[in-house]
Amino acid sequence: MNLTVDAEKCTGCGTCEFACPFGAIAVRGGVAVILDTCTDCGACVDACPEGALSLGEMAAGEVRLEDYRHVWVFAEQRDGALTKVVAQLLGKARDLADMLGVRVAAVLLGHNVANLTDELVRYGADVVYLADDPVLEHYRTDAYTKVITDLIHKEKPEIVLYGATNIGRDLAPRVAQRLGTGLTADCTGLDIDESERMLLQTRPAFGGNVMATIICPRHRPQMSTVRPGVMRAYPPDPSRTGTVEKVQVQVTDQDLKTTVREVVKEARRHVDLEEAKIIVSGGRGLGGPESFKLLEELAQAIGGEVGASRAAVDSGWISKDHQVGQTGKTVHPDLYVACGISGAIQHQAGMKEAKTIVAINKDPGAPIFQLADYGIVGDLFKIIPLLTEELKAVGAGKRI
Repeated sequence: MNLTVDAEKCTGCGTCEFACPFGAIAVRGGVAVILDTCTDCGACVDACPEGALSLGEMAAGEVRLEDYRHVWVFAEQRDGALTKVVAQLLGKARDLADMLGVRVAAVLLGHNVANLTDELVRYGADVVYLADDPVLEHYRTDAYTKVITDLIHKEKPEIVLYGATNIGRDLAPRVAQRLGTGLTADCTGLDIDESERMLLQTRPAFGGNVMATIICPRHRPQMSTVRPGVMRAYPPDPSRTGTVEKVQVQVTDQDLKTTVREVVKEARRHVDLEEAKIIVSGGRGLGGPESFKLLEELAQAIGGEVGASRAAVDSGWISKDHQVGQTGKTVHPDLYVACGISGAIQHQAGMKEAKTIVAINKDPGAPIFQLADYGIVGDLFKIIPLLTEELKAVGAGKRI
């Protein structure tokens, strides 16, 4: 704890107690007392009319904020190809860096991946930190964490962004713990408070019922994982130039707790909703898992993918990778067909940017109709088969 009270100056007026947003200060015996829940935010210092409260020297784990500059993106690659979220992160990093007046850097780890550096520059990186070593060929938490934390200690970025992928969600918390800094997971929005050089990190909270904006005021770097599909990638610019800085990889056997003996890939179809041009989604109105066969047939006829609302996923009717919404995937298709979905605001948050929205629901008062471009009020179990049959008859899937 870094906050102190000058008992001689304190009058016990209670202003600080009222000003504290965390209830971490109380007046006892006519003097302010700092409680264990204090976060050293400084709100009470600004409020105290007597100047009796102060934040002293840096506590253990704190940093000099002015020493940290630039925005970094973890350039996740798999089998020598960048994941799609990397371009999206570089686009947002470019926006943030321009507001802060700093550079964008991509951090690329792997083996025989130097060919990816030009692609990273085209998507917005000014600098690419390349750590290319056989020990990094396959993702291992310990190895990647060691390389990235060593690099952050050396170069001191003020912001580091990761994709909220399986790897990003595993790696980012470990790096944050090693650095003693904060991490906001599954962000859907990022902005800058330019007066404080603060990253404003927005994410769903309380089951998606509210949106919380989170800051990391006293530690660096500020780190976020960002949900794929939320940020828009800029078109690659072949005229952009950047520099590549090779990173010396210093990972010993003592740093590693695992050994990769074999890589076995799961043999199942990948659902790529973020890139789908057409999505047919089902909700609670389908009544059960067997009804998703209707949606699969419609999606196949129209050349699309199958999505779902949270209610359908939570009921176990379809797997999580199909979920669209605030706590699922954010999509931007050309056509979104909502079948038996009421259209709660949490679901709308994940699909409202679709170019054309068609809603099928027997409830004419369903909120989805307020968002839809076209609405069909009726029994989806009658409408969807007829629609599928008609589309198959005219060969719509081929034309679209």
